[in-house]
Amino acid sequence: MRTSVRAVIPALLVLFLVAPLAAQKVETIDGVRVVHNEKGGLWGKTPKVGLELVRKIGDIDTEDENVAFNYPADVAMDKPGNIYILDAANARVQKFGPDGKFLATIGRKGQGPGEFIFPDTIGFDKDGNLVVADSAQTRIHVIIDGGRDVRSIVVKEELVREAHPLDSGEYVAKGSTYSFPRPDQPAKKPDEMRLFRRIAADGRTVGAFGLLTDFGETMTNAVGNSTEFDVDGEDSLYVSFNAQNRIEKYGADGRLLWRADRPLNYGTEVKKKGKIETSGGRMMGTSGPEMNSCSVGIAVDAKGRSWVVTYARQLRKEEQVQTTMMMVGGRGGASNVSVKTEGNTDLRTTDAYKLEIFGPDGALLGEVPLTHFADVIRIFGDRLFLIDRERGVTVYQYRIVEK
Repeated sequence: MRTSVRAVIPALLVLFLVAPLAAQKVETIDGVRVVHNEKGGLWGKTPKVGLELVRKIGDIDTEDENVAFNYPADVAMDKPGNIYILDAANARVQKFGPDGKFLATIGRKGQGPGEFIFPDTIGFDKDGNLVVADSAQTRIHVIIDGGRDVRSIVVKEELVREAHPLDSGEYVAKGSTYSFPRPDQPAKKPDEMRLFRRIAADGRTVGAFGLLTDFGETMTNAVGNSTEFDVDGEDSLYVSFNAQNRIEKYGADGRLLWRADRPLNYGTEVKKKGKIETSGGRMMGTSGPEMNSCSVGIAVDAKGRSWVVTYARQLRKEEQVQTTMMMVGGRGGASNVSVKTEGNTDLRTTDAYKLEIFGPDGALLGEVPLTHFADVIRIFGDRLFLIDRERGVTVYQYRIVEK
């Protein structure tokens, strides 16, 4: 049968106009789905979600001590809509009503029941109890019924950070990516370490997962493998890497389900490796590596979409701040932590950040620009929270608007 060329060309043109352009390349590596996303994502220039500002809580210049935060590290929301802000350097949790009105203070500085040194994360367990992880004390505090009863779990065996409760009754936390040489004991190699730990209800480590990238130098490995993560209702883990073009999802069993990357406006190569100075087998000093920053946080919504706070560009010198923490050691961990931030903390607005939204399968859907600094992201229902913890010292509450 002979086909007319005139008939074929219009048909191809219609197919080209109707069919969506490929927005990612997908391959399978060692049984893992790997998604190489294209610029713009599936939504292109028309994002299908937006953000509507509800309120801001806290300001570095406020005179109200209830919202005068010092390094706000995390935020959580309970089922009635009350907001809990972890005021880390003040060693307290500030509770606010759904309308943003201050209600109560939970905790204080100290080493007794319900007392914190420098807590780093908060959340709610399957029973609705507030969970406060205090890595400085190597403890996980379970606060029941507004603080009237407290159970403290001592994390055994190793140092972990930022523990989150799981529906299984266990906890998941970051493992240390730092491995320093000691006398008669060489530093661990990257393939001997794991990014995350599962912690049992009694504080024992019961599992480890997440592979490190080997940058060929101990300090560079430590910084280059730093992560942020969130957990969904099925105990799956969503991970963003601070200095790598790498987004990952792990199942509840710790198995890597997919990995994704996306185009960035800057490189991810190591500009200068870190260095450890030793003498007689002892560590005498360190210097960190020079690497670009890729992301600062990740949160998962009820639809299984990952929202990643990403750098649209690197911060300019006048936008940068430096936060130092001084810890005083004590029995069972630190006994005191002080925080100091230096730089242009008066600056509130910037176009250096954006939100990237990934689908449940790792495909980049689209992006939403941000107009302020952001260090932490959390999502509860249709509410998205961003924390500017080092400059404005402000918690931004947004409503996610589906378009």
